[in-house]
Amino acid sequence: MQRTYKTRTYGDRQSHSMSAEPIRFDTKIAVLLRGDLEPWQRLNVTAFLVSGLGATVPEVIGEPYEDADGVAYLPMFRQPVLVFEGTKETLKAAHGRALSRALPRAVFTADLFSTGNDRDNRAAVRAVPTAELDVVGLAVYGPRNGVDKVLKGARMHP
Repeated sequence: MQRTYKTRTYGDRQSHSMSAEPIRFDTKIAVLLRGDLEPWQRLNVTAFLVSGLGATVPEVIGEPYEDADGVAYLPMFRQPVLVFEGTKETLKAAHGRALSRALPRAVFTADLFSTGNDRDNRAAVRAVPTAELDVVGLAVYGPRNGVDKVLKGARMHP
């Protein structure tokens, strides 16, 4: 049985309870990674990419967490992040489709593996024309069907 949380609002407070009914999202958060990345690169790229969505698309962030002892934890995404992989060609095509659909997106290029800070990362991307970016990771957010179309040809990450 799939467990999900049901949210009820009481004035300014929200109460969360376990429920057996699934929560369906009309949006999707997805990360597409190039299949030839090393395991550490896959993790690093995924973390960088999703941080961009969380920072600029506020509706993807849920409420803060709290344990039974009242210890507070940072909020996280309100919905699952699906991770896919594909070839260099798949990423190039997905990047183009994400741009044409104007979906919120984050990009990670191969050049970023040789930089060591945010300023140099941004400069490395800025130095390359869009069509020539060596994209190794892409995160997108938007309507489920739009994200699915961007990811055409990709497969779920193993």
